[in-house]
Amino acid sequence: MTERPLIVAEGLRKVYPKGVEALRGVSFEAHPGELVAVRGRSGSGKTTLLNLVGGLDRPDEGRVEVDGRQITELPEAELLGLRREVIGFVFQTFGLIPVLSAAENVGVPLRLARVPAAEREERVRVLLSLVGLADHVNQRPYELSGGQQQRVAVARALANRPRLLIADEPTGQLDSQTARQIMELLRVLVRSEGVTVLVATHDPGLIGLADRVLELRDGVVTRVG
Repeated sequence: MTERPLIVAEGLRKVYPKGVEALRGVSFEAHPGELVAVRGRSGSGKTTLLNLVGGLDRPDEGRVEVDGRQITELPEAELLGLRREVIGFVFQTFGLIPVLSAAENVGVPLRLARVPAAEREERVRVLLSLVGLADHVNQRPYELSGGQQQRVAVARALANRPRLLIADEPTGQLDSQTARQIMELLRVLVRSEGVTVLVATHDPGLIGLADRVLELRDGVVTRVG
């Protein structure tokens, strides 16, 4: 690929209290429009890596570049702006606001960005249709299945048109069939929204949907393919 990588990570090392090395010199790149799966057992360093790439934590050594910006040393205020404008997050726990409808949950980031009401409503409509929930706009989270809630969470993460979507075990609370549907949805989003997806999973059944796989073991990259 000749296009500039969206993510460049070099020599990432992260040590937690009591000397636990979560990452030991991890380096990789991800290009625009790629779905990259980060694979490994619990404790392999997947979540730590995603947190560093997403600017939620800082490495003890190494650097991270996202969309041409070296984020490792950015002040917190600039990191916050980056997370709002460039990066979307999807987590294992759906994190929806219980008292809000599906449409209102998806619209939260747009309200924070002060997007005009008409534009906001159209973007919410398009996203809920994209994730297959056009008929569930007024339902609250407790009225939706786990898979439907995760679809709302994916739509919300895409609200501000991020260039990078980071998903940490997004299918961890779902049955195998629903999990595959969510991963297939992420594949569709890579194509339709032109977004790069970095997803952590230990489910071997979902790995085949990724463009590339980054395998971690004890904080070290053991395979890229």
